[in-house]
Amino acid sequence: MRKKVTQMSLVDTYMDMAASLEHDKPLLFRRLDEHIDWDSIIPDRFYTAFHQRMGRPRKYPLLGFIKGLVLQRVFGYAQDSQLLNTLRHAREMRDFCGFHKVPDAAKLTRFKQDFLPHLAQVFDRLVELTEPICRAMDAELADSLIFDTTGIESYVTENNPKFMTRKLNQAKAIAKLDPSFNPYKGVYGLLPDHANASSAVKQQFINGHFCYAHKAGILTNGLGIVRHLALFDDHFKAAHPDMPLSQRSDNPDQDKEIGDATALLPVLRDFRIAHPSFSFSTFLGDAAFDSYRIYNALLGDFHFARAIIPLNPRNASSAPRASFNEHGIPLCPSDNSPLRYHGLCGGIHRSKRLKFVCPKSVRLGSTLRSRCPHPCSPSPYGRCVYVYPHSDLRRYPGILRNSPLWDSLCARRVAIERSIGSFKSVLCLDHRKTFNSITTKADLFLAGIVQLLCVCLAHSLHELTLARRVRKLIA
Repeated sequence: MRKKVTQMSLVDTYMDMAASLEHDKPLLFRRLDEHIDWDSIIPDRFYTAFHQRMGRPRKYPLLGFIKGLVLQRVFGYAQDSQLLNTLRHAREMRDFCGFHKVPDAAKLTRFKQDFLPHLAQVFDRLVELTEPICRAMDAELADSLIFDTTGIESYVTENNPKFMTRKLNQAKAIAKLDPSFNPYKGVYGLLPDHANASSAVKQQFINGHFCYAHKAGILTNGLGIVRHLALFDDHFKAAHPDMPLSQRSDNPDQDKEIGDATALLPVLRDFRIAHPSFSFSTFLGDAAFDSYRIYNALLGDFHFARAIIPLNPRNASSAPRASFNEHGIPLCPSDNSPLRYHGLCGGIHRSKRLKFVCPKSVRLGSTLRSRCPHPCSPSPYGRCVYVYPHSDLRRYPGILRNSPLWDSLCARRVAIERSIGSFKSVLCLDHRKTFNSITTKADLFLAGIVQLLCVCLAHSLHELTLARRVRKLIA
């Protein structure tokens, strides 16, 4: 009996070939195509801007650029050349991106610089999409907001170790002429304020070492998942003209052009404008935010129920606590006489406060000197008491300090440190060969986009425990 022969049509041949190609596609690419709705993530205005700029059909698709830049961070390629070399040798990766021809490095850079505002919109849309996912993962942690700043080091001469060695040798040469000069402290005064290649790359002291970097702020929830990003560039400063900028001092630990406390409220205002429907009950921060002005803003203007901020030792005094009369004026601990009001003081880094001084102090030139026969303070100008208006918000910031709940909430702040570390080491913010502010800002948003895409992918795969583990999720 003859075996029946079935003739295959062209359609059958095509379907078999397509199924074979789909089967051979790497698992990561299949997952991204099956579980990520790229059309819902990329706004229509992004497509419009992308095609209007040229006025003619583009050789490379918009989605191809975005997929390629996402894969660059997923695979840990800090340099564009690594991504382009992989694209040239991996047909599956080119097919996934939709590239018939591999673009050059200049086109990648131009894409990031030309469409930075649209990349920020993609990031904001992903923040909106991932908010309910975060609430489903852990409602309590997702209801907390954490803020911190970091520095993104740039590819400039000043970050070369030889540059620091040369400055130290100059300081040691000065020390030979002046034995009282400490070269290791004096080298700080020899460092320029900014890199020679770009005035936007500022000299900073980060994690125990000097470097030249762009300053950035990051907001995450208690899960460590990013909610907002800000690069403190000229655009950010122009949008917040009331934000004070510090002047250079002799202390590298405190010498920051834009300190953490200075940047917090502008970043929170921008976050509220971008996502007006979001609300969080708990704010977490370090002791740098221990300021009455910040407590008032967090618990009042931004409607946080509690602010978990450790007390800053610099804001406390070792002198005995003063008592007050019925008018709120502090009294001398020796004879209960009222102290003399000296005026209102306060600066960029310290809260506004009322200053009271010893009534027996007299002014000598530009300073005060105590004439009290039995001084209650070792200070040469006598006892000095600062009164902070609205001090109860600092003492009781919506939660009892040192309570078990306080300790458990305070421990969660480490989540933002882990997120920043992931942005730098895993998502390739470190070791980039650029000092351009626009490119750096685009890379910052792309790192945030990749982290949020992993949250979406983990949710679709029902593996929420891997939402913050990029390498584990793609393995």
